[in-house]
Amino acid sequence: MARTEPASAGVRRRIGALCAALVVASCAANPAPAVLSDFANDWSQAGPPREDHSMQSEKDMAPWRGLWDFADPAASEARLREAEAAADGVAAAELRTQVARALGLQQRFDEARAELAAAARDLPSTGAARVRVLLELERGRLARSSGDLPGAIAPFESAFERANAAGLDYLAVDAAHMLGIAETGDAASLWNRRALGIAHASSDPSARGWGAVIANNEGWNQFEATEHAAALELFEQALVLRRERPEQVEPIWIARWAVARAHRELGRVEEALAEQEALMAEREAANAPDGYVFEEVGECLLLLERADEATPFFARAHELLAQDAWLVANEPERLARLERLAR
Repeated sequence: MARTEPASAGVRRRIGALCAALVVASCAANPAPAVLSDFANDWSQAGPPREDHSMQSEKDMAPWRGLWDFADPAASEARLREAEAAADGVAAAELRTQVARALGLQQRFDEARAELAAAARDLPSTGAARVRVLLELERGRLARSSGDLPGAIAPFESAFERANAAGLDYLAVDAAHMLGIAETGDAASLWNRRALGIAHASSDPSARGWGAVIANNEGWNQFEATEHAAALELFEQALVLRRERPEQVEPIWIARWAVARAHRELGRVEEALAEQEALMAEREAANAPDGYVFEEVGECLLLLERADEATPFFARAHELLAQDAWLVANEPERLARLERLAR
């Protein structure tokens, strides 16, 4: 559950993985992630109107979703290739776009590009709107993953325009959400607004399911911009949406952590501490301890001038977070600070 990268990217990375498998900081030491304060009043301006007759459930149209395990792209690739071998025409081309995505997640970029080229070559001259959107989406993801950040923008924009025009809400939100990640500042917030607007207005449950992810992302954008009250509003909305799926416990825990983190930044430290302690107890009972929760308990106790009580929580945070390879590579100062506080 990395919550840095700097801090915003880390939270998004974790939330994105959770959503796909379905797609921060102490006051001074660990900054946090961000995306929009007034989006609730902006849903009606989310983009061009989409006709009701095109609002169909993409879950029924994309059986390959059940073949994905984003935590294991190699195994996903094998399943997708097996399905592709049994398909033909547009269905096979669509599966190839997902094979390409699985290859990209394994950093096999040349192979992934070859799969996308083959999928595009085999398409009929008309129709196959969804496959064309997927081709652009995966081109953008490949560009971004391979380090060509500017090169990712145009394919994502093309994917958004195509999906929006075809009424493919889930994919339109996906494209807008990727633009919210690829862009920065006001441009990122604008794309998050558009994504939230489509998700909110859609009759497709799979599109509506994006709302929590995007609200979380925009919340961290606002947090990084020091708009902490706006961030809290977004985190609270993400939590409401997460709680609509009570069986998905981990995303709810993460959303609660973000709300408590915003409370701490707004000076509501007692509230933040109570929520983090509740999270700590629940996660311990579920044998799922989280270093970021221990870290926050320690930070709250420090602010409440209870430094002696904070020490064991920093020690536990350091013990757990030192096992996070990303954090070790990218935030050694944060780990060093935890180690000092643990003494």
